[in-house]
Order: sequence, then structure tokens, then C-alpha cells
Amino acid sequence: MDFKTLKTFQTIVKYGSFIRAAEEMNYVQSTVTMQMQKLEAELGILLIERGKKFRLTEAGRLFHEQSLQIVKHMDQLQTNLSDLQMGDAGDIRLGVTEPTASYRLPAILGSFLSEYPKIRISVEIGNTPTLAERLHRGEIDLALCSAPDWSSELYFEPLFKESFVVLMPENHELAQQPLITPEHLRGHRLLITAATCPYRRKLERVLQETGSHPLDTMEIGSMTALQFYVESGLGIALVPEITLRPVPAGTTVRTLSGDLIDMTFGILSQPSEYPLSQASLKLYQALKQAFSTG
Repeated sequence: MDFKTLKTFQTIVKYGSFIRAAEEMNYVQSTVTMQMQKLEAELGILLIERGKKFRLTEAGRLFHEQSLQIVKHMDQLQTNLSDLQMGDAGDIRLGVTEPTASYRLPAILGSFLSEYPKIRISVEIGNTPTLAERLHRGEIDLALCSAPDWSSELYFEPLFKESFVVLMPENHELAQQPLITPEHLRGHRLLITAATCPYRRKLERVLQETGSHPLDTMEIGSMTALQFYVESGLGIALVPEITLRPVPAGTTVRTLSGDLIDMTFGILSQPSEYPLSQASLKLYQALKQAFSTG
């Protein structure tokens, strides 16, 4: 017994006629008759009484009732498979770093899922090294993050630069400076992120290159938490400008000279020999579009 035959049987019952069923399914009547004969032969029991009036046998009524859900589920399965193939459905595992995870991504995903309601997205937040490793292992499909180490075999497409500013208490002595240089940071408590954070590593390189070596640092594990520690007067920090809208009470912002600390941000994915699913590809294009117009 095959799915087409089940659908034919259901259509015959729906219209109470072999002729109407053949018209509905665009078959010749002999095809419908042959399908029913084959179905009854396979089951070894009569489903439809032959005569002037259409009538199901007791076995036919039972078979009709039990097969309704089968046909319904198979129709749904065919729809789901078609949606999956077209990229209108599917599961996407997206990795993302802060501050994009909190400040940019929600609105983008809201718009994307309004257009593709059958796509399901799970979001994992982590730092770039962690997301790159999970991408290598096939545990996520895409990542929005900073550029990985050059040794990485993954493909990185840059989209924009994350701008950083210096955040400090409004009564801090550096608040008198209209422009902050790396040299100004010497001797002041600098709040820094974890050692594995690419932002911190770039900051350390900038400070080393300029000969500025802050003696007083305090490590804060979360970049998005930095502003709250500054607000409490624990030090100064370089933070993404997007997180300071509005600037926290009791603090002030200064620009760091040059763009040495700005970080390139983009989409990280598997190399071309591991193509994305159609749904993931649609999200990839949506992210590119959103950031190019943002």
C-alpha cells in the first residue's frame, strides 16, 4: 500500500464516488478503480461494496477512520520537507558574542522570524574562541563574532567595526581630558575583561605598542557588566559605544585617540566544502543585509 492509494481511498469516501474522485485527482476512472482493487487485494478484505449506491463495508469504515490521521500526517510531512528544501523551515543554531547578542540581534531576529515563522533559531552566547571551537565541532551553524585567530580554517566575512570609548566616573581626574590617549591610562585602575576575550587581547597589544603598562587592573568576566563597575567607581574601562545608550548615571564618556581598539565584527561559518542549509543561508543573507544597512 502506498500513500497515493491511501489518498485516493480518502477522496473516494469524501465525494462518495469513484468518478468524482478521479476528477478531483486528475486520474482516469480506471486508475482509481485499479488502485482500489489493488488495495483490497493487499489487505485481503473488501472496503467498498459494489453496487448502484456507494457504501463502505464495516472494514472500510474502520480503515477510513484509522487512515485519516496517516494521510494527514503524511501531507504535513510532505509540506515540512518542501519547506525545509526551500529554506522556509528548519533549525538554526546561532552563536553570538556580546554586545551584539543583547543590543543588535533581537530586532534582526524579530524581523527575520516574522518573514520565516517556520524556522526555529537557538542562540548561544559566548566569546569568539568558544564559538569558533563549537563551529569546528559542528555544534552551531553560524557565529556572529570578531575575527578568529589566523590559524582558523573557518570562513570569516567582516561586516562592521565595533567602536569603543572610554567610560569613567564623572568625577574622575581623566574626565578633564577631552581626548584620551593610551598613555593617559597609565596609573589608573583599568577594568578589563577575561584573558580569553579578543577585545582584551587587542587592548593589551595596543597598550604594549604604545609603551603604556597599567599597573592597576581589575578583571571583570563580562563585557556588558563593565559599565556597572565603572558606575560604582571601581575604575575606568573601554566599552562598546553601543552599550552606552544612555550613558549610565554618574559616568562620562571620552573618545580614545585613533581607532586602535575598534574591533572588526562579522559572520563566521564553515568553509565552502561544508555548505549551509537553505534556512541558515537565508539567515546569513538577512544578517548581511541588516548590518550593511545598519
